[in-house]
Amino acid sequence: MRLPFFYGWTIVAVTFVTMAIGVNARTAFSLFFPPIIGEFGWERGVTAGAFSFGFVVSGVVSPLIGRMMDRYGPRAVMEIGVALMGGGLLLAPLTTQPWHLYLTIGVMVGAGSVCLGYSGQSLFLPNWFIRRRGLAMGLAFAGVGIGSVTLLPWVQLMIEQTGWRTACTAMGILVLVVLAPINLLLRKRPEDLGLLADGDAAPSATSAKPVSNIVDPVWAGTDWTLRRALRTARFWWIALGYFCGLYIWYAVQVHQTKFLLDIGFSPNVGVWALGVVSLLGIPGQIWLGHLSDRIGREWIWAISCAGFAICFAALIALKYAPVLPLVYLMVFTQGALGYGLTSVMGAVVLEIFQGKHYGGIFGTIMLAALAGGAAGPWATGFLHDLYGSYSIAFAIGIVVSLLSAVAIWQASPRKVRAVAGQLHKAHAGA
Repeated sequence: MRLPFFYGWTIVAVTFVTMAIGVNARTAFSLFFPPIIGEFGWERGVTAGAFSFGFVVSGVVSPLIGRMMDRYGPRAVMEIGVALMGGGLLLAPLTTQPWHLYLTIGVMVGAGSVCLGYSGQSLFLPNWFIRRRGLAMGLAFAGVGIGSVTLLPWVQLMIEQTGWRTACTAMGILVLVVLAPINLLLRKRPEDLGLLADGDAAPSATSAKPVSNIVDPVWAGTDWTLRRALRTARFWWIALGYFCGLYIWYAVQVHQTKFLLDIGFSPNVGVWALGVVSLLGIPGQIWLGHLSDRIGREWIWAISCAGFAICFAALIALKYAPVLPLVYLMVFTQGALGYGLTSVMGAVVLEIFQGKHYGGIFGTIMLAALAGGAAGPWATGFLHDLYGSYSIAFAIGIVVSLLSAVAIWQASPRKVRAVAGQLHKAHAGA
């Protein structure tokens, strides 16, 4: 049966819901954290270590998830992710010892989140679109923001009314009941259903020859295995750019609330600032994703990195002038601009290393990205403890932001495949 719309938008919708629930189910640990400490009296470092350990697990399994995607496709990978995350959330309420938390929230939810989060979705969603790839990914990933402003308040209300164990169980049930069936709708690429990317009609003998987006035929014609990719400078530029990208993302996300409290703002301002960042990320990701289809992925990555650089500069200025306009600037540049990184993260790698081994290559690059996500909060906290101030750590954040932008420009996906809005320039120069 032929659908009245392109099936790729079904893939976007499924990804939107999966991201809304899957990513925020992991984020909800920050809400479980206080009542768990209150119940067991464990040290904060030991308890929070379960979440950090999950990051380590995510990094370790990321290359494996990429290879599984290449071999078995998205349905198998997503359902494994649903089983791991749902199982971890259902078992976590049985916790009586710290290692129980490390096994459930750390290993199971951490591994599941790689499948259901940005890494897993970026392994197949870009296949469905070429001209509108950035827009599609921006729309799909905006689910995280919608989930954060709907699911997390609901989880917090349950914690207050019925306790963290009931809330955690409810999240586990939600993951299994909603995500298990809808992810059966996924397909790896449009060709699996006899379709073409963007919903284009199959060319006929009389139709005009479609304009190719390939700028470098030799590079695009190479069968890129992980081993071959590792021998290229482009691979390592992307890895550096992604390491730095997640470094700055999580460095500010984890420490901004404590910093605002330290300089005299109320807890309400701190909570508001964190929530509005996620809210602004919704239109930011969609708009910047769409814009990337017009002007190129490197420009959007640079704009997002500039957003984080301005955010860090505003944080430094806030120490000396703790006024709300600077808080607004910090929140806007971080959410509306900085969060645009995710809308092009999959596209950059696909447009350089497109092929049957893309999953393994992307998964290995995400190992570097996740390492950056783990290093950012740790290094920022370490530098604060060393110098008694966040100023140096935030200044380093500005430098890392600029380094990330430079790295993706060096990788230059535009020199391999042109985005839709730049096809005329690519072929004019050919």
